[in-house]
Amino acid sequence: MRVVLGIIVLPLSAMVTCKETSAVIIALHKKGFTGKDIAASKIAPKSTIYRIIKNFKESGSIVVKKASGRPRKSSKRQDRLLKLIQLQDRGTTSTELAQEWQQAAVSASARTVRRRLLEDGLVSRRAAKKPLLSRKNIRDRLIFCKRYRDWTAEDWGKVIFSDESPFRLIEASRKSLSGDDKVSATISPVSCQQ
Repeated sequence: MRVVLGIIVLPLSAMVTCKETSAVIIALHKKGFTGKDIAASKIAPKSTIYRIIKNFKESGSIVVKKASGRPRKSSKRQDRLLKLIQLQDRGTTSTELAQEWQQAAVSASARTVRRRLLEDGLVSRRAAKKPLLSRKNIRDRLIFCKRYRDWTAEDWGKVIFSDESPFRLIEASRKSLSGDDKVSATISPVSCQQ
């Protein structure tokens, strides 16, 4: 910390934000110091000091105006069209949507498509994996459900469910040590047919 022109100035490395630097520059300027005098204190580059003073004279504030940013590639109407296209087929990928949107004269990337959908509250999700059921699978499941719908919890307690994998009750590994006689038991799948 040092005193420059009657004001305490932090070293450049200690200047945390632009607002603090701007405040110091404006305070010095209000005390009557010129941009050249302030630049001699080395708190900021000369061009920065002159820009801050100029902006302060024009706006009366040290707050930096928000820049307009890059213009949007799409209008509100085109964004609504994209949302409509997506809602017609929820499984469409952002790349496919970008290609369809291009037909509406909007040249945008898949990333832009995702951003627009996110702005509209449409979050991308991967579809849950579902078992592929054939007509036979569906029919067999329905028959099973109808057959056992009246069973009680006690009836179901007598059933051992299995994915047809053998289960070893005693020995965890299949390695046998020499000289040891080990007996292992397995449970085979039980069928539910009566």
